[in-house]
Amino acid sequence: MARSEINRSGEIEVFVRVVEAGSFSAAARVLRMTPSAVSKLIARLEARLGARLISRSTRRLQLTPEGAAFHDSGTRILADLDAAEREAAAGATPRGRLRVNAYVPFGQHRLMPLLPRFLERYPEISVEAVLTDSVIDLMEERADVAIRAGPLRESRLMARKLGQSRMVVIASPAYLEAHGTPREPADRHNLLAFGFARHIDGLPFIDADGAPIVVAIAGNAMVSDGEAMRLTALAGAGVARLARWHVAPDIAAGRLVPLLEEFNPGDEEPTHAVYVGQGKHLPARVRAFLDFLAETVRL
Repeated sequence: MARSEINRSGEIEVFVRVVEAGSFSAAARVLRMTPSAVSKLIARLEARLGARLISRSTRRLQLTPEGAAFHDSGTRILADLDAAEREAAAGATPRGRLRVNAYVPFGQHRLMPLLPRFLERYPEISVEAVLTDSVIDLMEERADVAIRAGPLRESRLMARKLGQSRMVVIASPAYLEAHGTPREPADRHNLLAFGFARHIDGLPFIDADGAPIVVAIAGNAMVSDGEAMRLTALAGAGVARLARWHVAPDIAAGRLVPLLEEFNPGDEEPTHAVYVGQGKHLPARVRAFLDFLAETVRL
């Protein structure tokens, strides 16, 4: 096969993804290929190089010495290619596919309503949006931007703050009519919980002297994301704590009632857009999206 007919960078990327993922099937999911296609590509690469790169004698893939050396070189080559593409795209007209991952409340109440306006402004950009409250790996999921709520974990990712909102404890009028209105944080009520770890294990309050206290969450309902929490509270199932921007329309309409405000510590939940790359290496489509969010998002 002539060298010009070989997608050498594509082969390198598949090989590197296999090593990072630990299996052909896991790499295939990341690359959106079939496991058999990944296996055939690796076999073709080994045949072209005349060297075995991966040992398949055990259930777990193991690199041969040649494979380890090729992986190190391949990783550097892909990084250089990625940097070259970002630099070339930085001064270009914003175009191409933009992959965005957003936590569910932001996605439903901010991103999706603003999306038509963004697409009208940048007709050469197409957006692939995924809504989840799970924290993803941008590189693994090949996402350009992730919108995250709460304190940021330490990482090498860049971040742009989009705003912050005071937290509020709320319940529906129907729940309060059936169970009474709490007067103090210690009052026993059905507290709605998230099904994933939070940076604070409980509901934070201050006591009458202003000292911080945390009330353990005890309830019979657990949800996957903030929008599910809001809907569960609206249905009258219990007491929830959410960012005020998220429930402000419900409070204004009387569908939800703020509770225990005199014990509210006044903490605010920030929202950030996190992304890979910076300065002149930021693709034009990503820069356009970040600037658009900074211009239009209000929390």
